Amino acid sequence: MLLANRQLVGYYTHTATEFFPSCLRPRQYCIMTAYEVRNEIVRVGKLLHDKGFIAATDGNISVRLGENRVLATPTCMCKGMMSSEDLVTVDLEGRRLEGFREVSSEIGMHLMIYQRCPETCAIVHAHPPTATGFAAAGMALDQALVSEIVIALGEVPLAEYATPGTQELVNSLEPLVCDHNAVLMANHGVVTHAEDLLTAYMHMETVEHFAKIALTTHMLGKQQVLSPSQVEQLKNIRKRFQEAKVASLRKQAY
Repeated sequence: MLLANRQLVGYYTHTATEFFPSCLRPRQYCIMTAYEVRNEIVRVGKLLHDKGFIAATDGNISVRLGENRVLATPTCMCKGMMSSEDLVTVDLEGRRLEGFREVSSEIGMHLMIYQRCPETCAIVHAHPPTATGFAAAGMALDQALVSEIVIALGEVPLAEYATPGTQELVNSLEPLVCDHNAVLMANHGVVTHAEDLLTAYMHMETVEHFAKIALTTHMLGKQQVLSPSQVEQLKNIRKRFQEAKVASLRKQAY
């Protein structure tokens, strides 16, 4: 459940040439340089690889730089072995503006999410094994089994299968992304998005953690699902947390 007010809040970089959302660094509320943003993407790529959420050249990461610029990981490269120079900048049509490497064929789903969800500033796509196992089994992670998961993510729906890198994949995700910060893609993987890169990455961790818990309940042969009234209470807590965070960011920005 995302906030209805989708205003983008941000600061200018030190160079004043690119616009970086202030929420990229929600705890410090300070300006990020282009160098810092690039290093943050490289760091998250290594985290994904070290945790086994991606293998070989799987996955991709992007950060919104402004109204019409996105910094993204390239194609055909291990995201755990990148340097900041490997990243590419594209416009919202997917045209490469900066960088010497090729743009990922899956950039389309990133651009759709940025266009449809203006409060989103960062996106992570990966293949965490347990969550991807649910996706390969055609099973959404949409049962309210753990209170903390409901507060952090709500439910994690399953998008219908579509070939990676195609418009059909974009179309399958589009009805789901603005109401959910994490979506399973059938027989493919997971995409998460948030107002900052660290939160988008943490959403990926949370999805995999939830998938492991859900799998354990299936192995035990029993699930004790929270009641609708209990879920509603947790959703209200989630909404208050989101509203407080955005209010704090706006106060710092202005």
